[in-house]
Amino acid sequence: MRILGLDVGEKTIGVAVSDPLGWTAQGVGVIRRDRPEGHVTAELKKLVQDYQVELIVVGLPRNMNGTLGRQGQMVLDFAHQIGAELGLPVETWDERLSTASAERILLAADVSRAKRKKIIDKMAAAVILQNYLDSRNKKLQNGEN
Repeated sequence: MRILGLDVGEKTIGVAVSDPLGWTAQGVGVIRRDRPEGHVTAELKKLVQDYQVELIVVGLPRNMNGTLGRQGQMVLDFAHQIGAELGLPVETWDERLSTASAERILLAADVSRAKRKKIIDKMAAAVILQNYLDSRNKKLQNGEN
């Protein structure tokens, strides 16, 4: 089963997809949110079809104390909307520090600042999805549901 991972921001949405076995996440791109109405849904539908996605994981930004702020509520609303529009189950995953983690990965790989800015969103989506996959696979190995 392929899973789509999303890092939803106000201007862009970072996108990642799992391998068919659900072990690894790869960043696949960024969807700009400043396009005409329906553009985001159309892009997501295409990705769902191209990769035969069966589940969407959306990074949920929480405050460090675990509460939801304005951005968190916006992401929850977005998750409910795309779930209904795409007819797929959508789960949220705590994304605290995912962008910082993606930034560290890119710095360790000696990626230039200009290039980091272009790919940070899809890297953050890959970090969110990989964390979700690791947790899911650990539960499966332990016989949990």
